[in-house]
Amino acid sequence: MKRVAQTIRLRPEHRQEYLTLHSAVWPGVEAALHRSNIRNYSIYLHGDALFAYFEYHGDDFETDMATLEADPETQRWWQLTDPCQEPWPDRGDSRQWTELTEIWHLGQPVDDDTD
Repeated sequence: MKRVAQTIRLRPEHRQEYLTLHSAVWPGVEAALHRSNIRNYSIYLHGDALFAYFEYHGDDFETDMATLEADPETQRWWQLTDPCQEPWPDRGDSRQWTELTEIWHLGQPVDDDTD
């Protein structure tokens, strides 16, 4: 499993539109995410900064992301959401969101049977 964290700015003038869209994400978009092996996808908001986290459970991340990007319903969704977002200038090669580097992770506790 691969954990992915991303960030982008929310354009203040599109805040309500973006929040409204995400209050009822299209079922076809959610289905495309599932087909691309994405699980536990969340988006958080702090001020005008958006933070996303998801877990990838597939075997070929690049191919699954290309499949997601080619999905017609997802493309229509992005036509609505992209104008609400302002990419960070240092996003690199990413389409829209900047990927964050994981620097620490607390995993599952280890069972201690030494009682």
